[in-house]
Amino acid sequence: MASTYHDNVSSQVQTAPEAAPEIRSIGLSDLRRALKLGWEDFKAVPSHAINLCVIYPVLGLLLARVAFGYAVIPLLFPLAAGFALLGPFAALGLYELSSRRERGQAASAWDALEVLRSPSFGAMLGLGTLLLALFVTWVATAQAIYIAVFGYGGATSFSDFMTRVLTTSQGWWLIIVGCGVGFLFALVALCISVVSFPLMLDRHASAGQAMVTSLRVVAKNPMTIAAWGLIVAALLVVGSLPLLLGLAVVIPLLGHATWHLYREAVAIDPNARPIPPRPPRQRRPAADFPANLFPWRRRDDS
Repeated sequence: MASTYHDNVSSQVQTAPEAAPEIRSIGLSDLRRALKLGWEDFKAVPSHAINLCVIYPVLGLLLARVAFGYAVIPLLFPLAAGFALLGPFAALGLYELSSRRERGQAASAWDALEVLRSPSFGAMLGLGTLLLALFVTWVATAQAIYIAVFGYGGATSFSDFMTRVLTTSQGWWLIIVGCGVGFLFALVALCISVVSFPLMLDRHASAGQAMVTSLRVVAKNPMTIAAWGLIVAALLVVGSLPLLLGLAVVIPLLGHATWHLYREAVAIDPNARPIPPRPPRQRRPAADFPANLFPWRRRDDS
């Protein structure tokens, strides 16, 4: 009977839910520290960070070309601004690099891809899908606002579009309403993802746990997180000015800084177990291509 009681207690301990992360109060000095550490990470692995994020400005330029080609010029700004909603998910590799440097480990481009092997990558992908849905909803909403103001007649050129927006009362109404609605979308994305992805990478939390923790961080530090949102928006604007190419620096900086912001806002778990080292990747010679794309076939043959 005593043994049965002991087994029941052990079972209850094993199935007890993990304690919620401890949230710290942070201020503007912590934001400066996060940005400083993020910049140091970027300087330590600049080529890797740029390789990871060069797709961002390239994709932005492609979006601009598509917009011009299909006469949807009014969607240029919503596409460029709304794509920032995906930034927290796009920076997954940067969190991995910052995490490795924090632990004193070497950081390389291949190490950034280790995030794909994380036990919580499925949860990250789920939250990333949610952010993608938010992005698509924002673009559709922006288009609906434009149609409500100017109708279905598209602008004949970029200069015609700018004249409509900047010199008419309907254009100013479009700016005010569009920016207001866009602010709401950005606020939702910030609240649910400010520390979500670093938490999932660090503690292998579920997407729901990560979003709840982000909301708790925002609730405890509303002014500081609001300031962080303004910093992110300002840096994205500055990075977008030279044909979006500045984002190749801004996005890595913000990605690394987000990891350090997570460290400032969420206390380290005192009961955390050391992460066992992952087995090194098996190097396969190029002569095995394309068979090395199907590792299970190699095992069967052997």
